[in-house]
This record gives sequence, C-alpha cells and structure tokens, in this order.
Amino acid sequence: MARGHVVSLVQPGSIGDEMGIEPGDILLEINGHEILDVFDYHYYVDDENIVVLIEKPNGEQWELEIDKDEEEGLGLEFGQSLMDEYRSCRNKCMFCFIDQMPAGMRDTLYFKDDDSRLSFLQGNYITLTNMSDHDVKRIVKYHLEPINISFQTTNPALRCKMLHNRFAGDALKKVDILYRGGIEMNGQIVLCKGVNDKEELERTIRDLTGYLPFL
Repeated sequence: MARGHVVSLVQPGSIGDEMGIEPGDILLEINGHEILDVFDYHYYVDDENIVVLIEKPNGEQWELEIDKDEEEGLGLEFGQSLMDEYRSCRNKCMFCFIDQMPAGMRDTLYFKDDDSRLSFLQGNYITLTNMSDHDVKRIVKYHLEPINISFQTTNPALRCKMLHNRFAGDALKKVDILYRGGIEMNGQIVLCKGVNDKEELERTIRDLTGYLPFL
C-alpha cells in the first residue's frame, strides 16, 4: 500500500488553503505520526500546534508548522471517507441475509461490511472477527463509542459454528478489552430456532450482564 493520503479537495479560505496545500498533494505525517485512517487524522490534527508533512506531485516534501485553535480542522478532504479501504466480512454466518440474496443485483448489495470504524461512524454491527489487537487498542485510545457488536452467543464453540469461522469464539475476548477501557457497547443477538435459543440464550444473556454498565 502506498504511503500517505492524496488530498482530493481543499476548502477555500481554510488553513490548508492558506498553507499552500492543493488537491493532488499527499499527506504523509502529522506530528511525526503516519496516518492510517480518518481516526488517526482527526486525533492528531486536533492539537493546537501541529507539524504536517506534505509531499507535492513532483516529490518535493513540505514540513508545515501550524498554530491554530484546538479541534480546528485544516479544511482537507480525501478520496475515501475512511482514508482507507473498507473491510469486508469473511464469515459465512448461517443466517446471513446478504448470502441469501438473489443473483443479478448491483454489486454494492453483496458487500458484507465488518469494519469496526463504520460501527462507530454509521452504527453498523460487527462480529469482532475482523479486528486485530491493534484495532481494539485504538478504539480504547481514541475512545470511539458506542461500538455495536453482533454476539449471537457467548458459547465459543457454538459461535464458531454459527459464524462458520474457527476464530469466532476467541474474538469474544476483545469485549473484555473494550469493557476494561470503559467503551460503551450495544449488543445484538440473531436468534436461530434450535441453535442459540433456550438454554443457550439464557447463558448468553447471563454472560453479557457481566459487562454492565458498558454493554
């Protein structure tokens, strides 16, 4: 993956405009930190005193020292709202409505989102199976909440079966990190008759109450 993020638009009269940043320039770093996505960008750009490293199309690099109001933006926009690729779901859940859709519809309807960043931005529910330990730590560091989680069951073996993913049970351990970090979570259970109902449902609800008041 290429380093940096290409600026697609600079708002007229903004700090970025005044500093000579133009569409086509590449944002490399803020305060010496490489920017992975939109959350890194907003976290580091909110400081009053920042140093922004920009690369021009000719390869020339500009180090811009900027003094501004706290939480004041630079007026820059990038090609993707996340400043990164969207992460798709790799599970084969037995109840997945996208897998059950008929063929021949527009491609975007078949994209299965499982991106924790969109859970915060758009309210999407995630399974936790597509998250690294680094992803979880960033949620706690930036205090991104609420995070919406599809639990289905707290029985690790049954969760692996329902999601058709052998790591689905271990993924539940990430909830402990979010809980210790004080992150607000919303949980949902897709109830499948004869699978995760009755005693399994009672177990799941009992286990999830252990995460009060954050879940």
